[in-house]
Amino acid sequence: MITVLPYLAISMGLISSFHCVGMCGPIALALPVHKGTRTRQIAGVLAYNAGRALTYAMFGIVIGSLGASLAWLGVLRYASIAVGAGMLAYALWPAGLEQRLHMPLFWQKAINRLKQQMGFYLKRGDLPGMLLLGTLNGAIPCGMVYMALVSSVATGSSWGGGAFMALFGLGTMPAMLALGIAKQQFTPALRTRIRKLTPLLVAIAGIWLVARGVMTSYPDHSKPAAGITICR
Repeated sequence: MITVLPYLAISMGLISSFHCVGMCGPIALALPVHKGTRTRQIAGVLAYNAGRALTYAMFGIVIGSLGASLAWLGVLRYASIAVGAGMLAYALWPAGLEQRLHMPLFWQKAINRLKQQMGFYLKRGDLPGMLLLGTLNGAIPCGMVYMALVSSVATGSSWGGGAFMALFGLGTMPAMLALGIAKQQFTPALRTRIRKLTPLLVAIAGIWLVARGVMTSYPDHSKPAAGITICR
């Protein structure tokens, strides 16, 4: 089942990208890359999206480290089942959960400061500025990114989690690149129709995580190995 992880990450990114178009679309549309040559436009949009993927990968390393700790304790399978069940609950009852989950005030203030910094890099317009803008935008709260992060726990390693989230970021790039370069093609009606696939993807990922937890056995490293005597 481990070989499913790359496909799951990219698939989540592809479907999530249309959610991103709706939520982060205004930022992508505001990128100062529509002036100049086509090469410069593409380079600017690539730098912005590479920055997002970099932030996702860094978060993935942190969450993957948590997965490694859970695997060492022998409880990763239970965490996988719990996370999958939570994703299924979100897919079946998204409005109910969103009403009960509120962002803490201190986190709201941090996000506002982050957005102010993003405005500074948005005005710069150069490639380093676009990269830093994407890096900061990757830290903006997003439900689909959270879904991918909790899925990356199942990798059970820091680098596995980083790779999972990097692939997720790669999956979001086609739609975001197209939005940044050919924005007139992404009508609100098209974005709405494709965004309806999001609950289906979340449900599939949740079922996969539950099945992974049920069918996969992990060694319990918290117990002493056979033949080893612990001196006291």
